[in-house]
Amino acid sequence: MDIKVKNKKHSTMKGKIAYCHIFNLQSKKMVRYKNKSEDNPMNQLNAKQSHHKTFEEIKQTDENGNEFWYARAFAKTLEYSDFRNFLKVIEKAKKACTNSNKEVSDHLVEVTEVVKGGSGVSNPYPSFKLSRYMCYLIVQNADPSKPIVANGQTYFAIQTRRQELKDDNNFKKLKEDEKRVYLRNELKEHNKLLVDTAYNAGVETNLDFAIFQNHGYSGLYGGLDAKAIHRKKELKKSQKILDHMGSTELAANLFRATQTEEKLKRDNIQTKSKANETHYEVGQKVRDTIKELGGTMPEDLETPQKSIKNIEKEIKKLEK
Repeated sequence: MDIKVKNKKHSTMKGKIAYCHIFNLQSKKMVRYKNKSEDNPMNQLNAKQSHHKTFEEIKQTDENGNEFWYARAFAKTLEYSDFRNFLKVIEKAKKACTNSNKEVSDHLVEVTEVVKGGSGVSNPYPSFKLSRYMCYLIVQNADPSKPIVANGQTYFAIQTRRQELKDDNNFKKLKEDEKRVYLRNELKEHNKLLVDTAYNAGVETNLDFAIFQNHGYSGLYGGLDAKAIHRKKELKKSQKILDHMGSTELAANLFRATQTEEKLKRDNIQTKSKANETHYEVGQKVRDTIKELGGTMPEDLETPQKSIKNIEKEIKKLEK
């Protein structure tokens, strides 16, 4: 049975935070990197690139062109020496798939995988074919203390979203203004879901939600909140920042919103402060990913002169 990866309109998507540990040598009054290779930011960047390359190297393609990963090879890459422990992670991922209203059978298929042993002899073992989305759910439920797991979370989140947009022929055919309208409507719908999820996590009043949103913006925009972004775009008081974003900026914010909603649910966040912290962390991870891929930071993207509201008015006139 081949894996069929469905293209849903409201698919979920999900980054990593590179950090540098420094300390002050009081006697010499200087700051330097801690003398451990894992704390060196260049080594961390190299590790990320190496991990992403590894995920690509073990990727398979079936006769229909669908990408998949073998479970045992994936487990080894994620540094699970005992496959029985990895099966527990797969079970969590299957539950997450069901909770996302997706068919597990579309993303996970039982197969026999040939594994080469230490002696060089290959033997068949029970295994699974995993879709990109299932791999994404697996890394979200795997041991977060492993650096390759943290990097895998970013890799599969970004690649899953890229594939969704690549598969969406209608989206590819849209012009920039049409993409903006499409993504703005997507973001509007996901923000409604985010409001409900945040409410269940303790974000109850309008003021609470405004503060919650600012935490997400701050993480994604390098410390800028909604008002600061508004000033940065040089907008009038009546103009809304989301109506003056290009498709790239809207896509980054859509990614932030969907991943925050999912993380609030998955981690069973129950307090307002923790919800705010989660939103900031997700925004920051999206920002780190943009930086790693060589993209332009959201606050530095060009602000379109024409608002999405005006574009929608023009479309309505043409339809008459």
